[in-house]
Amino acid sequence: MDVETALAAAIEQGLDLVEVAPMARPPVARIMDYGKFKFEQAKMARQAKKKQHVIHLKEVKYRPGIEEHDFMTKTRHAREFLQEGNKVKVTLMFRGRQIAHPELGRQVVNRVAQELTDVAKIESDPKFEGKFMTMILAPK
Repeated sequence: MDVETALAAAIEQGLDLVEVAPMARPPVARIMDYGKFKFEQAKMARQAKKKQHVIHLKEVKYRPGIEEHDFMTKTRHAREFLQEGNKVKVTLMFRGRQIAHPELGRQVVNRVAQELTDVAKIESDPKFEGKFMTMILAPK
C-alpha cells in the first residue's frame, strides 16, 4: 500500500508507522507502538547482559624468597579466583641482586602452576619482562 494510506491507518489505530527494512524493494514498513518496541528491545538486552559472565584478570604477586605460609596463602587466593572463573596473572617480582638468579624465581612460578593444576591450565608460559616474571593461568 502507499505511504499515505499506511500513515492514515496507523494514525487511526493510534500507533506509529515504522520502516523495518529500508533497503528492500519496495521498502517494508510496519504499524506498531514504537515506544513499546524500543522498551521491549532494551528489556531483552538487559536480560542478556544479566546472564553473561565477564572474565577478569586477577593478579597474585610473589617474591623469589617467599616463605611457605605466605606461598600457601597467595596460592589459596589464586585458587579462589580461578574457581570464580577468572584468569590469574602470577607475577614474580625481583629486587636488587635477586635478578641474578632467575632460576629461583622460575622454581616458585613452576611450583604455583604445580599446586593449581587441578583447577587451572597454563595460558602463557613464564616470561621475563624487566624485573618481573609473569605467567597467566586460566580456569579449566
